[in-house]
Amino acid sequence: MKIGIVCPYSWDVPGGVQFHIRDLAEHLIRLGHQVSVLAPADDETPLPPYVVSAGRAVPVPYNGSVARLNFGFLSAARVRRWLHDGTFDVIHIHEPTSPSLGLLACWAAQGPIVATFHTSNPRSRAMIAAYPILQPALEKISARIAVSEYARRTLVEHLGGDAVVIPNGVDVGFFAAAEPRAEWQSKGARSSVEGAGGRREGGTIGFIGRIDEPRKGLPVLMRALPAILAARPDTRLLVAGRGDEEEAVASLPEKMRERVEFLGMVSDEDKARLLRSVDVYVAPNTGGESFGIILVEAMSAGAPVLASDLDAFAQVLDLGAAGELFANEDADALASAAIRLLGDPERRTELRERGTAHVRRFDWSTVGADILAVYETVTDGAASVAADERTGLRARLGLARD
Repeated sequence: MKIGIVCPYSWDVPGGVQFHIRDLAEHLIRLGHQVSVLAPADDETPLPPYVVSAGRAVPVPYNGSVARLNFGFLSAARVRRWLHDGTFDVIHIHEPTSPSLGLLACWAAQGPIVATFHTSNPRSRAMIAAYPILQPALEKISARIAVSEYARRTLVEHLGGDAVVIPNGVDVGFFAAAEPRAEWQSKGARSSVEGAGGRREGGTIGFIGRIDEPRKGLPVLMRALPAILAARPDTRLLVAGRGDEEEAVASLPEKMRERVEFLGMVSDEDKARLLRSVDVYVAPNTGGESFGIILVEAMSAGAPVLASDLDAFAQVLDLGAAGELFANEDADALASAAIRLLGDPERRTELRERGTAHVRRFDWSTVGADILAVYETVTDGAASVAADERTGLRARLGLARD
């Protein structure tokens, strides 16, 4: 099958949607399909052979964050050329309502179109206002996918229609097979160092996300850290992601700042090794999440997960059975839960086992098969319509067969 996938966000500033599209494309290619991905990208960005650049993106406030999008006459021309040259059996557009390549492709494409909706924003006035503009494009979509029940709810409430829920996929084996790094691991749930107050306890907490994006929740974790360190002074926090490191620790007392180690942007391999190394992975995100791919990656790596109780996170964590939840934006609740988990190796082992079992439903072997089933449904439907049209044309021309 020849499959064209449209990525709305810039390839050179990676995020959850880009990772999902990358992994989907590579999964489909391994299965023998021909795949081309159209994405915004700066000229100097190294691209995989299956990605076609639609040109430089510009930063735009979108869904509580700043997304790098691509829109305009030049972009529209590149979309049309890509569609013409690709002669795809199916077009898979991600975020067709965003002001970027997805919407342009939806306007220009002919034939079967599948759309995936990632956004969860039940109070989006912009989406309601834009509906009259979006409607003609959305009516061309043959099948709709939502990555979570909350993304589906946003779609239903603002745009009408419905969607099948297929979650984001993860290569579970890749994370499960990663080797921990000794320098990122704690020396044990309990340190052998004695202090005046008795045994000094520690552990390693991990956080991965953009440091300077408030909704990723690092400020909440920083507010919780003094209480965690008061109870477990040898605790370390490992932070992976881009942003202003000095600003991130500015709220901490000076003596506590050395307990935070910034790793900067890490490769996929090092992300997996980090998740394999920590005692607890904390996801303190405050909103704007429709799924929570990092939770799935952490569970795949065997990391016990502690996350804010966003609806989407609760769903991914099986309502708290596969990971622990704390009240969103409540630093005291985060601290209490982290202290309890760091001091309870049996509970951490239980969460590892439950997470490892639960995460199999998100593996690409399952998710990819579900997406391919959608592709096959819309292409079979298009072939059936085309056959009916040919039969009708023959009848009108008096060429119908007996």
